[in-house]
Amino acid sequence: MKIAILGNTAKRENIEPVKVLLDVLKKKNAHIVTDANYFEFLRNEVSGADLTIIDKIVEDDNFDANLILSVGGDGTFLNTACRIGSKGIPILGINTGRLGFLADVSIDAIPAAIDEIANNEYIIEEHSVIQLQTDNLAFNANPNALNEIAVLKQDTSSMLTIDVHINNEYLNAYQADGLIIATPTGSTAYSMSVGGPIVVPQADNLIISPIAPHSLSVRPLVIPDSWTIELSVKRKSRSKSFLVALDGRSFVFEEEYKLTITKGDYVVKVVKRPNHTFFNVLKNKLMWGADVRS
Repeated sequence: MKIAILGNTAKRENIEPVKVLLDVLKKKNAHIVTDANYFEFLRNEVSGADLTIIDKIVEDDNFDANLILSVGGDGTFLNTACRIGSKGIPILGINTGRLGFLADVSIDAIPAAIDEIANNEYIIEEHSVIQLQTDNLAFNANPNALNEIAVLKQDTSSMLTIDVHINNEYLNAYQADGLIIATPTGSTAYSMSVGGPIVVPQADNLIISPIAPHSLSVRPLVIPDSWTIELSVKRKSRSKSFLVALDGRSFVFEEEYKLTITKGDYVVKVVKRPNHTFFNVLKNKLMWGADVRS
């Protein structure tokens, strides 16, 4: 099996998990691919690691593999998904961060998880993405997001007024600090932090969640992901511009640009361990049923 490893190079707490991972992969005689940036991190920071097991070092995103190991937190997983795009390569997230809904393999579970991979004892979940379309010619980044597309105010004081149309029908003018359009995958991320509902990854839905709305009657809304969402920001903000963030990758937009959000034309394949269900992750990560007093 050819395995690609991509990871977070900014945090030194990633070092010990990488040592464990490389040791396990060496015992499995895996063929390893990584990029030049991550290889430099391994060579300079991970002392004692056997890097001879790495067969290929790539300079760009033009590579293939049977499986990708994303080493870091959920942010690293999102970056990995962005790089993979429509290649369809399954991604297993190894968590060296904090909460970890996408990167949910703990450090002590690495040997067992790799054993399961080697024995084809794993599950692949298909997670939908959403796509941003805009006339802003300066916007030339990857237009797809696995978690969410968020419209955010750029200054610290005034709110945004965001007109929303769904399938060409006017919905509302949201007066708020911003608006989040989330996938089911993103329902446990930014959207959840502003009071949005939790949606199972297999649901064919999108979630519209306002950020600090001016009206307390405004609540998150769930719609089918086959519908088209159109957003436009009125000239209410003092800066006359706003931010658009796709899974944390933010870009400045002027207010004259309209945003169209639709379901993407590919899915992200997420590797899950056997019996490692979404509900189990929810209960463990959010401590459902736990008595915090003890």
